[in-house]
Amino acid sequence: MNGIIVVFPKIEDGKSVRNLLVRYGYEVTAVCTQGAQVLNYIDTMNDGIIISGYRFPDMYYFDLKHSLTPGFDMLLMASQRVCGECMDHEIVCVTMPLKVQDLISTVEMMCMNQARRRKKLRSRPKQRTEEEKKILWEAKAVLMERNHMTEEEAHRYIQKCSMDSGTSLTETAQMVLSMIKL
Repeated sequence: MNGIIVVFPKIEDGKSVRNLLVRYGYEVTAVCTQGAQVLNYIDTMNDGIIISGYRFPDMYYFDLKHSLTPGFDMLLMASQRVCGECMDHEIVCVTMPLKVQDLISTVEMMCMNQARRRKKLRSRPKQRTEEEKKILWEAKAVLMERNHMTEEEAHRYIQKCSMDSGTSLTETAQMVLSMIKL
């Protein structure tokens, strides 16, 4: 689920947007009146959506956007003029006066984009530690010496065994090393 933070200079406006989102099944993490409050909340979050007005007592929406960490997207709710002047293509705009369905469909689209981004980050292969690289290299060296394989052949052999057994490359390399020691 996405963390949604609503920030408007008037707390009543923020609560109205929060209530609307909750009515449509979204969970709102916080309602803020200042940009600094938002920055405090995002320190505890990895990603999320900031639904924002144009100006706050301590900063403008573009100042807030430039202070956000990469996992956060911003939805600006402002007049047609302000949205037209917004040059940051990473900020999604919904013009006021607000049409409820425009807001809900835009938030839905942003949530789907965030879910896609999270899935993509999870699917990235993790980096091996130096110890894991050493174990893998030792297993390949043993296979190369004993079975007269090239490094590529030894790597493919470990890779295939890993896939067949459903274990990681490092675990398979450890098994190869333990079998040699027997």
